[in-house]
Amino acid sequence: MVEIFNYINGEHLKSTSNESMDVINPSTGEVYAQVANSNSTDVDNAYAAANAAFEGWSNTSITERSRILIRIADLIESQLDTLAMAESVDNGKPLWLAKKVDIPRASSNFRFFGNAITQFASESHSNPNSINYTVRSPLGVVACISPWNLPLYLFTWKIAPALAAGNTVIAKPSEVTPMTAYLLTKICDEAGLPKGVLNVIHGQGHRSGDAISNHKGIKAISFTGSTKVGAHIASIAAPKFKKLSLELGGKNPNIIFADCDYDKMLKVTVNSSFANQGQICLCGSRILVERKLYDKFRSDFVVKVKHLKVGNPLAEDTKVGALVSKAHFEKVQSYIELAKEEGGKILCGGNVVKPEGLENGYYIEPTVIVDLPYNCRTNTEEIFGPVVTITPFDTEEEAIQMANCTDYGLSCTLWTTDLNKTQRVSKNVDVGIVWVNTWLNRDLRTPFGGVKNSGVGREGGFEALKFFTEPKNICIEF
Repeated sequence: MVEIFNYINGEHLKSTSNESMDVINPSTGEVYAQVANSNSTDVDNAYAAANAAFEGWSNTSITERSRILIRIADLIESQLDTLAMAESVDNGKPLWLAKKVDIPRASSNFRFFGNAITQFASESHSNPNSINYTVRSPLGVVACISPWNLPLYLFTWKIAPALAAGNTVIAKPSEVTPMTAYLLTKICDEAGLPKGVLNVIHGQGHRSGDAISNHKGIKAISFTGSTKVGAHIASIAAPKFKKLSLELGGKNPNIIFADCDYDKMLKVTVNSSFANQGQICLCGSRILVERKLYDKFRSDFVVKVKHLKVGNPLAEDTKVGALVSKAHFEKVQSYIELAKEEGGKILCGGNVVKPEGLENGYYIEPTVIVDLPYNCRTNTEEIFGPVVTITPFDTEEEAIQMANCTDYGLSCTLWTTDLNKTQRVSKNVDVGIVWVNTWLNRDLRTPFGGVKNSGVGREGGFEALKFFTEPKNICIEF
């Protein structure tokens, strides 16, 4: 039985209450670890360590900060196999996916921000008799709260820019998937990150998460997770005037016009629908298809989906692994039943899968549903699983109306070879990110985030470094 401890001031510690929680391997449904269940006292201790370390870290040269972050990136890279196995066991995702995407991206996050901080420049504005220049200073102690779907990938996406900018950090990974955050703390030790600069608190959201949101000393909170939890954090932190960056849910349209590159579109759409068991906030869960292409697409898509193997995440040929938890497994099942009640027809999938030897794991076949009203609950609420709907449209205007009918506005994928259509649709869909003839094609320099219920603020590139710093304007008259 693995024990996962908090990481405070460079030490691995049990929670002060000595309480812990089960960590379940979703591929087997069995407990394989215990994780600390922290409370406000643990958060206070983490804050004290982070606050004490702030002066030293914020005054550490940019060159030295960069060197340490890049050293962390190198160590993540060197431990690819260990970290990928831990991520697969903890999360249920295919091992090959963790090796190909999750762990390399975690390394890239530290490498990118380790380099970006050396290029992060302040502004100056000169007049004939005066000059204004802007100084950007680290905020102090900040909090980073990350989700369970891409555990190390998104954990590092927040921590790296916060550290690069000179802040000290209290980080809370999801209690459902705590393992790689725990392993990262050991890497940080090896890389020479000073004690107290990064502190990791484990535990339930309503205990340790609320304590972080309530803490008067924490200057900013960067959160990725559900819209419901994001709203709760905002309700606590906003009245305290903390800076907030909230990257929340999505119900993303995948708009397919008849003039698309069909073969490329079909291949990418299968991936954008079911990658990571559909547990990516950017998955295209609503497929909108121009009517003249609808019958052909529906038929070809179902054939491809039926060939996706559901099973043991450690098997090389598995394409769809286990859902992350029993609670989430049951939620996805409930939405499949809701789709039936709303008049939907299941073209394929929708069934529970029990792989040999893994009968207690949380597996659901990739599910394709048609004949639903475009604005029904199944088509407007976030399911976050291996479930997609297909809906035909007749005109460009109708496609935009359907795309915008939800409360979410994270991303949109658009398939067309018509440049003018690309411009019109991209302008009129209410989202923060539009991918044209591609999906999840990420340049880490670009701003990332959504509109409406998909969040507040932007992450990525200099946007993240701006969030984690406070600008001060200085005006000098000659």
